Amino acid sequence: MKLKALLALPLAFLAGCGIFFDDPYVQVTDTPLNWCEVHYYNATRDPIRRTSVRVTGSGLVEVKTGTSRLVSDSFAKNISDETWGDITKSQYTVDPDHVRAVFQNLVNAGLFDRDKMFTSTKHPSPGRFIAVRAAFDNKTFSEPYNMFEEDPELAERLYNLVLEFSRPVVRRRKPTYGRGPEKKEEKK
Repeated sequence: MKLKALLALPLAFLAGCGIFFDDPYVQVTDTPLNWCEVHYYNATRDPIRRTSVRVTGSGLVEVKTGTSRLVSDSFAKNISDETWGDITKSQYTVDPDHVRAVFQNLVNAGLFDRDKMFTSTKHPSPGRFIAVRAAFDNKTFSEPYNMFEEDPELAERLYNLVLEFSRPVVRRRKPTYGRGPEKKEEKK
């Protein structure tokens, strides 16, 4: 009887250890349920400049910028703060295939790789803070740590994501040759 109990114990242990063998490098699929939210602070100026970028798998991008705490905290309640109203919001859509490629780039950089995380760098980035929350294909990441100090390579990719989506390049309209206003006939 004791032998059966001893044999069952390792099997029970292995059955509950599935999470330890989970592959952090997944193939991101094209679904509107994927999302990523990046918060970037530049504390080298007073008041602190904040940027928040939220991107969904369907291509919806929401950008908030300003010095208000509302940029990164929707539940901020200090309405007497002098920077309370300094917030700008914008929304636009981008190609979902491009969004999927951006999400895959973050996964390839080690977003879900727990072994890579939490090894502080010897070269902190003073005055800069970046944090990320994401959910791609049933894998989630939400840590309040400064990625510039925890994983500088991933932090730079996140910072590039903030720059890409907070300052989008507006396409120029193609010239319409031959479709301009018709010329008036000259009087003779």
